[in-house]
Amino acid sequence: MIKKKIFLVLLHLTFWLLSYLYITSGNLSWNGFGKEGGLLKKAYLYGMFFNATLFYLQIFWLVPKFYVKQKKTKFWIYAIVLFFLITFLETYLDVKLAIDNRVYDFHPIAIAIIWIYHNSVFHFIYFIVGFYYRFQQEYIRSERIKQELLVENHNAELKYLKAQLNPHFLFNGINSIYHLIGKNDANAKNTLLKFSNLLRYQLYESNTNKIELYKEVNYIEEYISIEQIRKGEDIHLDFSIEIEKENNLIMPLLLIPFIENAFKYVSNHNDSKDNRISIVLEEKNNILQLIVENTKDILIQRNRSGGIGLKNVKKRLELTYKNKYNLDLTNTENTYKVKLEIDLH
Repeated sequence: MIKKKIFLVLLHLTFWLLSYLYITSGNLSWNGFGKEGGLLKKAYLYGMFFNATLFYLQIFWLVPKFYVKQKKTKFWIYAIVLFFLITFLETYLDVKLAIDNRVYDFHPIAIAIIWIYHNSVFHFIYFIVGFYYRFQQEYIRSERIKQELLVENHNAELKYLKAQLNPHFLFNGINSIYHLIGKNDANAKNTLLKFSNLLRYQLYESNTNKIELYKEVNYIEEYISIEQIRKGEDIHLDFSIEIEKENNLIMPLLLIPFIENAFKYVSNHNDSKDNRISIVLEEKNNILQLIVENTKDILIQRNRSGGIGLKNVKKRLELTYKNKYNLDLTNTENTYKVKLEIDLH
């Protein structure tokens, strides 16, 4: 930031120096003053000073203090007063320099009228350039602040949505262990150990916006193993994973709600073959695809749209992968299917 400011200062100084050298070293004139007697250098030096004064007053005082803060009446009053004050002051110095050096034989008032017009043109140019220079800076600054606020709001909303997952996960996990206690204490202990591993992942490893895909896959596999212990032979599960790039990054805890819901809403027929869950997770060419399908009871949630987990994940997808994902939910009489594709580029 300091280097940028130093660069800008040097850039401005270079502009004024080159402008001065260009005018005073050639055969040009300033308000009729030529190189004879060094009049051009004197006239252009204070002329450049007044132009710079108008330019920098716009940048550092008028625009930021009045125009940007919606005090436009004061802005125009001060701007007009300064404009004419500086124009008349430079014209006075021009007339005095001309009279002292007998440059013109015209009456001083006639000379002043010509130079007032001439100086006004140049002052107006620097006045407008200074205004738009600072106005453009304020616009860029305003846009940057807007973007920063959007990012902050985005991150805050993601943190809030992610925080919702913990109680949802705790509820499902504790419920799974509860169903095992008394039926199979060994499995209950094993499930509790796996459950603690999952909780450790949520608390300590997933506290970032993105995480390596293999870590998320390990989490999913651990969760599925818990559900397999809990459901036992009551369901028929098909589960496959094919990952090309395990180090691809993904938002943590994004896929698990779909899998949780499959186990939560799977049908409960007497014949376990009729209670099916199919989970396919693939990543090829940076495209991640998750397909989850489960059978369901006709009388249970005929128009199921999902609970907290599903609503949560939809919002997180939109926030992080907008225009880079596709989510299809198919709800038939006997099955519920989720197909999710995410571009991980």
